Amino acid sequence: MLHEPAKDLPQKLEGVKGPQISHSLREILTPLELARLSIFWWRLPTRHRGYGKPVILLPGFGAGEQSMIVIREYLRFLGYQPFDWGLGRNGGEVEDMLDNFSEILAARHDEVSEPIALVGWSLGGVVAREAARDNPDAVSQVVTLGTPLIGGPQYTAPGPFLYSRLEREEIEAIVSERYSVPLELPVTSIYSKKDGIVAWQASVDHWSPDVENIEVNTTHFGFGFSEQVLRLLAEILGGHRHRS
Repeated sequence: MLHEPAKDLPQKLEGVKGPQISHSLREILTPLELARLSIFWWRLPTRHRGYGKPVILLPGFGAGEQSMIVIREYLRFLGYQPFDWGLGRNGGEVEDMLDNFSEILAARHDEVSEPIALVGWSLGGVVAREAARDNPDAVSQVVTLGTPLIGGPQYTAPGPFLYSRLEREEIEAIVSERYSVPLELPVTSIYSKKDGIVAWQASVDHWSPDVENIEVNTTHFGFGFSEQVLRLLAEILGGHRHRS
């Protein structure tokens, strides 16, 4: 797949703003995802073993490390070596988080002596991707869950309330500049058209050379305990999924 110039990024989402209001309202149904998992947990695959492979989990905006406890414990059960990202609650300051996480990533890489898979939820996926872009030798692959890949606030429900128009445009410019450097490792973007926080179009990666975009059926807050997402993570991290 050819890498497209960074200048083409905005055109890909022309006319797209935030998610549909109906989808945002649907987020109140998120507890149903957890209820479904509690009933059908036995259907999760157990054959895709991790053999001690390291994985770092990065939470979304406003969330702490415990928000990814279901993913963490499932990966641990499969035999992976899951780590929290080490920065506590995600406060939304991407540049600061990126600098700090890059140091943590480098230290963890030295500790385990092998490339590490990064799994980022929402804004955590932005940090994961940019850390991988800056530290490609330390990362084996990146998996994002409902992540706004193009800037962020411009295509999210809370963005217009948290950032001024000028701030959103500045973020877009920074993203376009960074995307001029391709992410040269396996990337998987898992997204949902029912996402009520991030416009799903902003979660589809058209630019990474080795990328797979996978649609699931969940709310934004349900990515962390969706049976479908957990099943995909087992396949992707274990290398048992044929990349399209």
